[in-house]
Amino acid sequence: MELAPTPSVLISMNALPTVNLVEIFSAIQGEGLNVGTRQIFIRFAGCDLRCHFCDSAHTWTPKSSCQIERTPGCRDFVRYSNPVTLAQILAWVQDQDQSGIHDSISLTGGEPLLQVAFLQELLPLLKQQTSLPIYLETGGHHPGPLEQLLPDLDSVGMDLKLPSVSGETHWLQHRQCLELCYQANVEVFCKLIVGEQTDWTDLVTAVQLVAEISPTMAIFLQPVTPLSAQHPVQPPTPDQVLAWQGNLKQICQQIRVVPQTHKFLGQL
Repeated sequence: MELAPTPSVLISMNALPTVNLVEIFSAIQGEGLNVGTRQIFIRFAGCDLRCHFCDSAHTWTPKSSCQIERTPGCRDFVRYSNPVTLAQILAWVQDQDQSGIHDSISLTGGEPLLQVAFLQELLPLLKQQTSLPIYLETGGHHPGPLEQLLPDLDSVGMDLKLPSVSGETHWLQHRQCLELCYQANVEVFCKLIVGEQTDWTDLVTAVQLVAEISPTMAIFLQPVTPLSAQHPVQPPTPDQVLAWQGNLKQICQQIRVVPQTHKFLGQL
């Protein structure tokens, strides 16, 4: 049976919106500024990008069901039909948050900003129900929806797309999204997925873009996780990464190299 909504969830239940999920679970964040912290992950279905290196292609298109972890970190998933309601998500998050082990809530995907109408309803209720900061993981290419959600966000991780690695080009939208976060005084950092074929001019363009907004903003170079030995996008060599970091630090102060640490822990 599905979990019953708690009394705090029974708010304006008529005509509430629904959304397609991939999963809700508890895990250690493996990327970016929050690496090593424990988060409740709410993974939304649907993405309008098709990055060549994507390791989450199963999130691109909504499925008929989603999986919800019953016990934080135990991977004891139960499947529920999509789409789901606000009440269901709030109840599932409450179940995850009982032990007090989490540092924040991660909104991930897919691309969460495609669900802006639903998130406008959900985020104030999440803040009312928990004391956890809300962290958004986004491709940073939807400035309009991001602006609408910023009042309810505590931090943003933005995955700037290098055309030579991702096959996507969104420089103007990336700049607009970064400027919005900076102006709203919301903590923001950038992640650049790099592979052996990364074009140096792409890296310079991305880092200069960030430096023009805030030269102290943290930028993470994340070597692509190989999907297979035959995949067209392969990780960079150590020499490439060291050279990139050294040269890029002449443009922006905080250039860090962090791989997907959750893959080393077996959190797939």
